[in-house]
Amino acid sequence: MWLNLLTMAFKTGADVYANNQRTKKAISDAKLQTALRMAKGEIEYQGAILENQKSDWKDEFILILLSIPIVMLGFAVWSDNPAHMEKMKLFFEYFSDLPFWYQTIFVGVIASVYGLKATDLIKRK
Repeated sequence: MWLNLLTMAFKTGADVYANNQRTKKAISDAKLQTALRMAKGEIEYQGAILENQKSDWKDEFILILLSIPIVMLGFAVWSDNPAHMEKMKLFFEYFSDLPFWYQTIFVGVIASVYGLKATDLIKRK
């Protein structure tokens, strides 16, 4: 009985190992085929795109830009200064009074940086 269990466990382990090796080989073959197609010009070279995105500062800039009003609003609330709250209310009123085309461009730029579809965001409004 123990011998049968050990045999079955060994066989299962061997199958799992073989499947892992086949998976690694398939991934390696796929990478090779993609590299060959890029070298022939059949598909666009995407390595440069990925490398550029790693050193891209747009995402961080947009995040900072979007965070500034939230930080200022938090400061206005926690400072308990009515003048600060009035200024923040005025800021958001002026921002909401901006032309729709500007708001659309602003939302579109932010959405494109983060890979969202701006048209879906604008339609919800």
